[in-house]
Amino acid sequence: MTGLREALARPAVEVAPALLGATLSHRTDDGLVAVRLTEVEAYAGEEDPGSHAYRGRTQRNRVMFGPAGHLYVYFTYGMHHCCNVVVGESGTASAVLLRAGEVVEGREPARRRRGGGSRVVPDRDLARGPARLCSALGIDIADNGVDLGGGDLVLHLSDPPLVEAVERGPRVGLREAADRPWRFWLRGEPTVSAYRPAAPLRERKRPVR
Repeated sequence: MTGLREALARPAVEVAPALLGATLSHRTDDGLVAVRLTEVEAYAGEEDPGSHAYRGRTQRNRVMFGPAGHLYVYFTYGMHHCCNVVVGESGTASAVLLRAGEVVEGREPARRRRGGGSRVVPDRDLARGPARLCSALGIDIADNGVDLGGGDLVLHLSDPPLVEAVERGPRVGLREAADRPWRFWLRGEPTVSAYRPAAPLRERKRPVR
């Protein structure tokens, strides 16, 4: 774990592009599923209005304040899980959201998790988007805080990093700090999710008097 932790103990904006091409694998009772990361987003903790840690430590985000190399998992919209790799020095609460990837091993268990009955999910859509990625890998809130250096849930960095193939742009769906170009993806990769800005807030209608 020492080598992985050292590689991740840097600012999120530096680590995020280096995670592209890395492989996250998860062994469960269904077998092994591995995803090659193709899209990520950087979040800079209490200095970043888009981060879950912007307003400080809570029970929900406490894993982000720990050492690099652990997984921060959260539940959103009452139905989806999303996961982040904790990066930076302990106490900085920096993390990189894993937005999309290509399933390179275990397509059948990934497809069963992602399939809706008789519907066949195309390979490119198995882990295309942060919630789909978690679903394909079988990651849920029970994996929050897991050490990615060994065990059933493991991160293997690409060597060397794929720096020549990296594109960058604004993060998806944020209202705060939306203009920061902290989303990174592999050029020409079909598994990268579509960019969507945050939906505008609806103006509250005033009651007729």
